[in-house]
Amino acid sequence: MNRVKTALRTPWFWGIVGIALLLLINSIKNPAYLALSINPTTGMLTGNVLDILRVSAPIIMIALGMTFVIATGGIDLSVGSMMAVGGAVAMETLRSLDGSSPIGAMFAAIGLAVVLAMVLGAINGFLVSVVGLQPFITTLIMMLAARGIARVVTGGQNTNATNEPFRLLANGQIFGIPTSFVLAIAIVLLIALAMRRTALGLMIESIGINPHASRLAGIRPRPILFGVYVLSAALAAVGGLFSVSEVMTVSVGGTGNLMELDAILAVVIGGTSLAGGKFSIVGSTVGALLIATLNKTVLFLGIPAAATPAFKAVVIIVLVLLQSERVRSWAFGGSSRRSSGPTRPAAEQGTPPVSKEVVA
Repeated sequence: MNRVKTALRTPWFWGIVGIALLLLINSIKNPAYLALSINPTTGMLTGNVLDILRVSAPIIMIALGMTFVIATGGIDLSVGSMMAVGGAVAMETLRSLDGSSPIGAMFAAIGLAVVLAMVLGAINGFLVSVVGLQPFITTLIMMLAARGIARVVTGGQNTNATNEPFRLLANGQIFGIPTSFVLAIAIVLLIALAMRRTALGLMIESIGINPHASRLAGIRPRPILFGVYVLSAALAAVGGLFSVSEVMTVSVGGTGNLMELDAILAVVIGGTSLAGGKFSIVGSTVGALLIATLNKTVLFLGIPAAATPAFKAVVIIVLVLLQSERVRSWAFGGSSRRSSGPTRPAAEQGTPPVSKEVVA
């Protein structure tokens, strides 16, 4: 019973429930929705579930980076444009190296895309951690600037290229699972180990909870803030690589467009407070999978494009309400000490309210 109560209090548990419900709805409409089959042309497994996993990889990447930025009390509105930059650099590099070794061209494209994104992320980190600008303003400016850089890189034109190893990033499979999803999960595990096996995760959370107290405790906020924005940009570029490798084309206006909203939603669905503090890598990953499932469901049900945002908003509002302890107490009965007041982030429980300051 205690385990059930614990699960109900876990925010990302409701994300899993949401995924299951969406798959159930799709299965009711088409009983073969979850079926897998072998493509006679490629010999690879095909199916709606595999499609969901493949398209979730870019969302997982940007949601992961956004998680750490939000945990510090900031926000990164430039991740969608960073995806466009990464995709633009990759496509231009592959096109210019056409005729060279495919493997070498692929690694060159990936390296250049990630390095350029990290440089732009470093600018974000410098302006936030050293200059002291608000993250919202800084990344909003970078959102516009990065999209412009993507246009400059491609000459304002949609760019395509051919490179079989690069194409397999999204269209290949490892043991029947899309390669991009396997790589995304591997990156998530590596970063989760780095955050949880070292003090880095705790330091990020402490800065988000109270930067003044963390400084008094000997934590230097500047390098950590700088690092999370660089990491967010790098992960966004990787997400852009996954996105463009699926179609081997970058659209300077469409690649990564409004993806920053999906990243923020995935983080919120996963239970990370927008006020900063404790974060959940598992929760953000579940949130990204939920958004990918939702996007697929919208298309599968044939919901008109004009009504799609409203449909997604209704589903997400329901999930956010289910995460509220007060709403759960109304729905499932029982009493809670916290139900008498506003829900607060777990990291702030038992601590007095603190005022946050700009770290400069």
